[in-house]
Amino acid sequence: MDKKTTGYGLIIACTIAIILFGRNTVDSSEASTMAMTSNLPQQIYSVDLNKAYDWCGEILPSNYDVKERLDRELSVNAYWQSNTLLNIKMSNRFFPVIERVFAEQGVPDDFKYLAVAESNLRNVSSPANAKGYWQFRKLAAKEFGLEVNDEVDERYHIEKSTLAAAKYIKQLKKRFGTWTDAAAAYNIGPTRYKKIRTEQKEDNYYNLNLNSETSRYVFRLIAFKEIMSSPQDFGFYIQQEEKYPTFENTYEVKVDKSVASWPDFAKQYGISYRTLKFYNPWLIDTKLTVKKNTYFIKIPR
Repeated sequence: MDKKTTGYGLIIACTIAIILFGRNTVDSSEASTMAMTSNLPQQIYSVDLNKAYDWCGEILPSNYDVKERLDRELSVNAYWQSNTLLNIKMSNRFFPVIERVFAEQGVPDDFKYLAVAESNLRNVSSPANAKGYWQFRKLAAKEFGLEVNDEVDERYHIEKSTLAAAKYIKQLKKRFGTWTDAAAAYNIGPTRYKKIRTEQKEDNYYNLNLNSETSRYVFRLIAFKEIMSSPQDFGFYIQQEEKYPTFENTYEVKVDKSVASWPDFAKQYGISYRTLKFYNPWLIDTKLTVKKNTYFIKIPR
């Protein structure tokens, strides 16, 4: 083969390589762009506000301010998917208990969503040292009949703390006149709420100029109610078996004498100390000193 032929061959080979290389680069870029697009298949919709929303049967006013405040809470919680998903799962465990206590005490069922707003249905502690599902401070807890000491904290007891919450809510309703105002006062405190109403010469929650937390509070409750009562309307599809189970598959052990060691107690019943605390989070020490009270300990079957 002569030099001329060889030169033409090299030129042709280089040209083909450049074409192929360039083509592959473009294809790769296009594929990357397509992949980025296909990995974010979102369809974001605004929440429908064209209906009459209510809290405990009390209809919300129809004005721009109220609609925009409600829109914010519905949108935030509808698109805060992980938190809302977990709340729906947890509600399967605790709502039946709360619903029963509220029905017995004459408190509207809507108030079960207050425990979602306060604690996400978990035994949490706030920076202000409010604790439990209903976020009672120690003094208020004792006022409503809960035992709180170094060994027992019934703010973490779902049945007893819910009964205390029911009594408090009814007290607030009697003082402020509506369930809406009772909910707002629960958040900000009755003394402060009364002072604000007096200063602003208003007796309606929706007409009060409040701090950001309380101004949003009732709307947040309504958002939880709307989303959690009809989750599929907001894109949440959760099978019953995916929800957290209730504590019905348990039996109770009566304890009327001091317990020197809860870990030893747990071993006697074939469970771990962790399991004992999971079912009885109100036992906050490794022991129990019994003076006159009687306690009932949940044990899984």
